[in-house]
Amino acid sequence: MRLSTKGRYAVTAMLDLAIHDRDGPVTLADISQAQGISLSYLEQLFSKLRKDKLVEGVRGPGGGYRLARMPNQITVAQVITAVDEQVDMMHCKGESNCQDGEKCLTHELWEDLSQRLYEFLDGITLDQFVQRPEIKEIARRQDEEAKRMNFVFPRPAA
Repeated sequence: MRLSTKGRYAVTAMLDLAIHDRDGPVTLADISQAQGISLSYLEQLFSKLRKDKLVEGVRGPGGGYRLARMPNQITVAQVITAVDEQVDMMHCKGESNCQDGEKCLTHELWEDLSQRLYEFLDGITLDQFVQRPEIKEIARRQDEEAKRMNFVFPRPAA
């Protein structure tokens, strides 16, 4: 399975938000600069994430986005499905018409793999992932880089 750019960027942005959420609302400009994701693409993704009540916007000075729930209540699978991605290995997309309108020989295998992949991603919360030492180190490095680049909105260290 190859996760599309949409799903990968949504997970990346949500992890960035989970890391910095405790410091207050995070702007999409900050996420864009730190993660190398275009601002317009983030706006599209966050519209979908907001619709699924995974994030909430904060207006006014110092505004941005916050997680709508605690990071231990949001799974990677929820983020992926919120942006209209499917965790699906089947060529037929579950319609059982893979070979001349009928199930193919390997349909059950791909169906089982899709289910296990979804269960794996649904078993990982944002909080579990950002608590990993290597993720904390990457966040620290990105925050230091942001400070060196003198971004308009310097981000606090993680």
